[in-house]
Amino acid sequence: MKLLTFEKDGFESYGPKVKREEAVWDILKIAVAHNKEDFPKTIREGVAKGNEFVEAIRSLVERAEKSDNPSEYKHAFNEITWKAPIPKTAKNIMCVGKNYADHAVEMGEGKAPEKIVIFTKAPTTIAADEQTISAHADVTEELDYEAELAIVIGKRGHQIPRQLAYDYVFGYTIANDISARDIQYSHQQYFLGKSLNETCPLGPYVVTKDEIPNPHNLSVVTKVNDEIRQNGHTSNMIFKVEDIIAEISRYVTLEPGDIILTGTPAGVGKGMNPPQFLKAGDEVKISIEDIGTLTNRFQ
Repeated sequence: MKLLTFEKDGFESYGPKVKREEAVWDILKIAVAHNKEDFPKTIREGVAKGNEFVEAIRSLVERAEKSDNPSEYKHAFNEITWKAPIPKTAKNIMCVGKNYADHAVEMGEGKAPEKIVIFTKAPTTIAADEQTISAHADVTEELDYEAELAIVIGKRGHQIPRQLAYDYVFGYTIANDISARDIQYSHQQYFLGKSLNETCPLGPYVVTKDEIPNPHNLSVVTKVNDEIRQNGHTSNMIFKVEDIIAEISRYVTLEPGDIILTGTPAGVGKGMNPPQFLKAGDEVKISIEDIGTLTNRFQ
């Protein structure tokens, strides 16, 4: 199931993509029509219920499809404002650094890291598909893109065994870990350079894990102004999804709706010769197989 969050007529709602249509089912509208006012009001609220949440959505969609006027419960994509699937997280977004050997090399590391590198981005970095983002020219001259598969956690867990890691996954989305390289290196740590406002676009969907049985078999492509910059594959992750969840949860309690970025393949702007950083007027499109395309423009 592909779930998205959107705004229509000043109200925020969510729902699954309509099959074979460029439209979304308004799940909250359907829930009210069927006297289910206690239905989860956001995707983040619902993910804690896991498969029960997904099945409840399917049931409501079936009711809408059988109603006298199914069209009143869905909206065309060109009628809505896209939001990030999870517009707000309870804690910082967790990220894995240099998780592709070719990216580690292009960033001057010489070799891939032997241990997982973890850093975070502030929740205020979250942005949506099709959202225009500031190039932050007042504070950086080296704004860069990073295409990443993101994990959406579905169940609370601490010290999760590697072999049980997928029990704690709700689904996956696309992230652009936009980074201010000059800030990142001048401060000799990642947080400030990774946490400028709206520098973590997410979307367009959260795809439930049943539709992506193997997250390590997905192509990852980034285009900047229609030029292919990154052309990678999640099979090349050094640390796999189960490694990441086990290692982070060894120290941090993971909660439903937490988001973990899994690293980026080679082809970022800093790795080019000469480097090519983002500027006002640029468009970045990130496509991950089985999820979709995340598009943002800069001003």
